[in-house]
Amino acid sequence: MEWKDRLLFAYDLQWFAKDGPGGEKTEPATEKKLREAREDGKVAKSKELTAAFDLIVLFLVLKVFISLIGNGFLEVFYYVYKLMPDFVSVNAMESSTKEITSFLHNVYIEMFKMAAPFFVFGVAVTALVSILQVGWKVTAKPLKPKGDKFNPINGFKRIFSKDSLFELLKSILKIGLIIYVAYTSIKGEANDIFILYDIPLNQAVVLCGNVIINAGFKISLVYLVVGIADFVYQKHRFNEDMKMTKQELKDEYKNTEGNPEIKGRQRQRMREASQRRMMQDVPKADVVITNPTHLAVAIKYDAEVSRAPIVIAKGEDYLAQKIREKAKENHIEIVENKPLARMLYANVDIGAEIPPELYQAVAEILAMVYNLRNREERS
Repeated sequence: MEWKDRLLFAYDLQWFAKDGPGGEKTEPATEKKLREAREDGKVAKSKELTAAFDLIVLFLVLKVFISLIGNGFLEVFYYVYKLMPDFVSVNAMESSTKEITSFLHNVYIEMFKMAAPFFVFGVAVTALVSILQVGWKVTAKPLKPKGDKFNPINGFKRIFSKDSLFELLKSILKIGLIIYVAYTSIKGEANDIFILYDIPLNQAVVLCGNVIINAGFKISLVYLVVGIADFVYQKHRFNEDMKMTKQELKDEYKNTEGNPEIKGRQRQRMREASQRRMMQDVPKADVVITNPTHLAVAIKYDAEVSRAPIVIAKGEDYLAQKIREKAKENHIEIVENKPLARMLYANVDIGAEIPPELYQAVAEILAMVYNLRNREERS
């Protein structure tokens, strides 16, 4: 054996395609693949857009409930400030556990009342924005542990991937924009901030709240623009990731619809079986109407079975020839009528009655056939 023969080995050219086996992903994802991806928790969703709406709602709630929150803070402050000496005094060790528990319980209740609006509206908005982005479908598949997530090699790949680089650049951009907007907003309120030491506590709280809310709204609007841009990108990226190769489309079609070659052979066998049954009915026909060579239609009329004559067999070219041969073997009358043969072949299915507009033409042919039979029987 020569050295050239020893170097030969089997290979598949598909492995040299751009995206690996199956070639380049150029075809849009099918409904089946999108449905499976949705069940696996893979959707086009922007966390930035959800966070942007959460921020907007946060500062809206803060603006609406600023008075309630401010008064709540003052009440908690006065309550703690008034009771604090009792717990830090010399007799603090004598304070019962029940009294301390009651004190902390009251503080927690007041803090919860202040945080409740943020929690309620935050959860509602997060759920609403998520549903608007991806729809409503509960699935637990993303929570199932996967072995590849514990693979350190895959972890390094994710850390140094282009998606991670994009997320890093996006985070730097967000931080930069937030710092810039916060700085410019607070800088515009600098004159008011400098008088905090000269005004009562209630006014100071209101002033701080207004500064925070104004800066927060500006930051939220900037963040909303970032979120919308990120959602558009995530949608585009998801569609690109879901694209399929032509080979994947073929494989999916085979898995869902069956192998086209096998289905073709099944249809062929069904046609052959149908033709055999049809040829078995030809001897029952009263007449065969032909084109004369291209088409053949066998008709039977039984007044006790149907209201009109029925087409029991039809065919063209080779099958028409077989119908004529079968008719001759069984002494079935063959009548040439090109227009009628074309009309019957094109408009009447096997086993169906002829349409009313063809009654007259078929009746004349049947009458002629019956007359010929009667003459033959007399002779």
